[in-house]
Amino acid sequence: MKNHTENISDTVGKIKTSDYNYELPGSRIARYPLEVRSNAKLLVWKDGEITQTVFHRIPALLPPGTLMVFNNTKVVWARLFFRKETGARIEIFCLEPHEPSGYEQIFGQTGRVEWRCLVGNAKKWKSGKLKKIFGREHPVTLTAEQVRKEGSQAIIRFEWDKEYTFGEILDLSGIIPIPPYLNRESEEIDSTRYQTVYAKIKGSVAAPTAGLHFTEAALKEVHEKRIQTEEITLHVSAGTFQPVKSETVAQHEMHNETVGVTLRFLKRLLRHNKPVVAVGTTSVRTLESLYWLGVQFVNDKTGKGPFHVSQWEPYEEDIRIEPGEALLQIIAYLERNRLETLDFSTQLIIVPGYRFRIINGMLTNFHQPKSTLLLLIAAFLGDDWRKVYDYALQHDFRFLSYGDSNLYLKMKP
Repeated sequence: MKNHTENISDTVGKIKTSDYNYELPGSRIARYPLEVRSNAKLLVWKDGEITQTVFHRIPALLPPGTLMVFNNTKVVWARLFFRKETGARIEIFCLEPHEPSGYEQIFGQTGRVEWRCLVGNAKKWKSGKLKKIFGREHPVTLTAEQVRKEGSQAIIRFEWDKEYTFGEILDLSGIIPIPPYLNRESEEIDSTRYQTVYAKIKGSVAAPTAGLHFTEAALKEVHEKRIQTEEITLHVSAGTFQPVKSETVAQHEMHNETVGVTLRFLKRLLRHNKPVVAVGTTSVRTLESLYWLGVQFVNDKTGKGPFHVSQWEPYEEDIRIEPGEALLQIIAYLERNRLETLDFSTQLIIVPGYRFRIINGMLTNFHQPKSTLLLLIAAFLGDDWRKVYDYALQHDFRFLSYGDSNLYLKMKP
């Protein structure tokens, strides 16, 4: 049997970051959302043809029977500010749980937790506890202490003196973490607008921004047009904003993110024989990661876990199975173990040369130059990614998280 991955690792590894660059004037970055979410402009790429319309018309653009997959993660108010007795301002940005290690457990924990964090103005905080008091009627004292440093990050222990969960602590004292490229502090509008209307499960430090354009009315119209919908959960990490600084893709270390899918969803996806459109690059990575997880189960039927899709797995793996078989492998594992949900992590990087197994289309925003998100778009559109971005720049589209939207559909075989 011919090895379909022959030389692909080498080819992909040598992709030059500079080939996925474009000039983005600061004036084209949307620093604030539109007054009405669904009034954003929508660029449509369908099998090489580019048109434009308005986002709220999207239900009419989708093929009959389309299954739209949404990421229902919820952004947490992950930025905490403390002041030392000297007056120095220290920012602690909670990235992911450390102890307890699960999102659901840590948000429900009372009294004490540990998080992996980024620390701003770290040189002013060498040791000792930081303290802040918040709340008027029932003041809460929250302390932060460095357990240890791990590279550019730190393990921080938080303790507090009231019967609040840590989720409540963040809601009461944290600030929503808007993207750094907005070049402004969080404002009241961000507390609602930097959150999808269908957000449910806390865990992200960045919004799955493709979904920010949906209103309740737009979602209702999607259902009225008999477009099917499903939800997965991928908790977006701060690594989503990290540009590819290396000269070639091979030198870039992809960020890791936590994913959750249900057995019911997997069975529905397996039965679905019409187009699958992912809402956002996070949904794309989740759906494509499922394929590679199924490949792992073919190789190792013990299914011991913990389950993880590595960065370069698609470009090194020799085995090739049909998407349906991959999903069947995961379903069989869950049924054998009487599980209703599967939690795993993915470091999957999707770059030109990748062959999509699950999706036929995606809804997404315009992304930063030289980013892994732009590489993913280029993997789907091929060289047309530059035509799309040139068109958007020439036709006054707004860019990045609060910007306008794109619908990419690949219906031809």
